Amino acid sequence: MMVTLGIAGLCSGLAIVGIFLVTKPMIERNRAAALEAAIYRVLEGAKSRVAFVIREGKLAPFESPDDSLPKEEAVYAGYDQAGKLLGFAVPAEGPGFQDTIKLLYGYSVARQRVVGMEVLESRETPGLGDKIIKDLDFVGDFRDLAVEPKIVAVKGGSTQENEVDAISGATISSVAVCNIINEANARWLERLVEAEEAAAAVNGSSPDAAAAGEAGSRGID
Repeated sequence: MMVTLGIAGLCSGLAIVGIFLVTKPMIERNRAAALEAAIYRVLEGAKSRVAFVIREGKLAPFESPDDSLPKEEAVYAGYDQAGKLLGFAVPAEGPGFQDTIKLLYGYSVARQRVVGMEVLESRETPGLGDKIIKDLDFVGDFRDLAVEPKIVAVKGGSTQENEVDAISGATISSVAVCNIINEANARWLERLVEAEEAAAAVNGSSPDAAAAGEAGSRGID
């Protein structure tokens, strides 16, 4: 009896491991595809992108023979049809009400503003916390949002350039999104400013003309 149970347990374990190994590449491809698409949504007008990774403490263009997204931590510069840099798409994550929230936001160095935000993964409460994905007014508040002194979620309607209107019934999730972006800003903004010249150099244009210009390595129609 014990031997039979042991064999059954071993077979079940092997089956679980096998399923994980088979599905993991598919899950990773789907996540990469979702991130790729989101880059162009949080940077309105972007037609191409270049990934930047940290090298010796500074951001540098990521080189990939097949143009795949880097597996390491990265930000993504987005460019319009003419090759002008529109901003950077910055992945970020942090605790929500239920679990970790993963998101992507667009940041314009020239304007010093968040210019878009999209939640990539969330397990917030259905019908309440998940409104950080579905509430168009909330998401729209991140399309032209000042980052100084920090982004704040408020109740009753935003009145300042750095405020977003917290979702009724999902205040904790709303605040969590703001906190995640604030923490990411503390980590990335100085590096993004420094990366402007590198971005312009990749494109072969001047920093003034591009306000951080650079050509993307991959485009969309």
